[in-house]
Amino acid sequence: MEKLTALLNKQKAFKKPSTQERIRLLQNLKAVIKQHEEDILQALAHDLHKSAQEAYTTEIGMVYEEINHTMKHLHKWAKPTRVKTPLTHIGSKSMIIKEPYGSVLIMAPWNYPFQLAISPLVGAISAGNAVTLKPSELTPRVSQVIRTIVERAFKIDQAAVIEGGVDVSTALLKLPFDYIFFTGSVAVGKIVMEAAAKHLIPVTLELGGKSPCIVMPDADIKLAAKRITFGKFTNAGQTCIAPDYLLVHESVKEDLLREMMTCIHDFYGERPETQPHFGKIVSTRHFDRLSHFLTNGTIVTGGQRNEHELKIAPTILDHITWEDPVMQEEIFGPILPVMTFDSLDEVTEMVKARPKPLALYLFTTNKKTETYILDNLSFGGGCINDTLMHVATPYLPFGGVGESGMGRYHGKESFFTFTHEKSILRQTNRFDFSFRYPNAKNGLDIIRTFLK
Repeated sequence: MEKLTALLNKQKAFKKPSTQERIRLLQNLKAVIKQHEEDILQALAHDLHKSAQEAYTTEIGMVYEEINHTMKHLHKWAKPTRVKTPLTHIGSKSMIIKEPYGSVLIMAPWNYPFQLAISPLVGAISAGNAVTLKPSELTPRVSQVIRTIVERAFKIDQAAVIEGGVDVSTALLKLPFDYIFFTGSVAVGKIVMEAAAKHLIPVTLELGGKSPCIVMPDADIKLAAKRITFGKFTNAGQTCIAPDYLLVHESVKEDLLREMMTCIHDFYGERPETQPHFGKIVSTRHFDRLSHFLTNGTIVTGGQRNEHELKIAPTILDHITWEDPVMQEEIFGPILPVMTFDSLDEVTEMVKARPKPLALYLFTTNKKTETYILDNLSFGGGCINDTLMHVATPYLPFGGVGESGMGRYHGKESFFTFTHEKSILRQTNRFDFSFRYPNAKNGLDIIRTFLK
């Protein structure tokens, strides 16, 4: 605890870097990442059995895009902003100055252990903060690589990595950081928020939930099947924005499931659970939890398990009800329950009856249907006729709503998430309005003239 406190004190004393210095730090970070690309890929293959293509696309490439976008726009984001001044303040000038919160704690998850650690780090550094980064202990090889990269790219008072388990996370949450950024489960998010409240620390919580995927009868079924299969089973389903359950119109269910079975075979082969580059479940505990879901409903395809490698084949479950255990919590694995509907009203009633999801996916070619869903359902973000891809652009803010999280980041939003906007009014000394003072004659009448 003494070492953690000493590190925090050192980071709190860190002098705010100039915008140009922050860009230099980001350039250096990118260069060090490039030098360790192979190490990152090998670590992701070891910890999660990610293929090189999936790992580069979803982890390294997204980080490069975030760094490049931030460096390109940082001067514009960071400069003071002039704003209008009302008539009541004539003679004065108003501006907003962007300043860092100071010391930031970033707590990263295990499912995308590199990208979800480094992306918020980019935002925090771009805003001028000092960062303590806590990677997940469930992906130890990736954690070691992250530590090496951060130690090479930054001085310890600029950014430092603290490794360890729950005891380390608990100790960090007792310290008075200026901001906490957490990505993980709803249950742990509540613990983080409770700890932050004791010091009145502002937080961003990137959580999860049961994200629905809705398929209308007018959808392009073949293309929908391809994109749903991709979105659900990437990273063995261990994605916070993966389609958690499928709501498909009764009239096209059989066609959709048949096409998805074909896609699963095309993407992952005859026995995915034996393929070296099909993702593994992160731990035995998670594997056992997911295995229990396989008894729910009827298995349409999949269900095979490889206990030695902690792998579960991409699985589709039919004849599911809301009372089944698989519908009581976020699945976070390669299991997709299927439910049907007859009308849009039925869809909105089902989704509204549950906590607001992190993501929602709608497959339709009808603009009225699209408008109806977007107007009537609240969720963090999503796609029309696709899955996952809204998270891969720095121009769209990413974050949840309600139980799926609070706050947002990516691109410009990452900078402002870690930035305090300080309001400044610069008053003139050339004249003074005496009517605002308590002893002013007819002061109230004059004030009423302005404020009515």
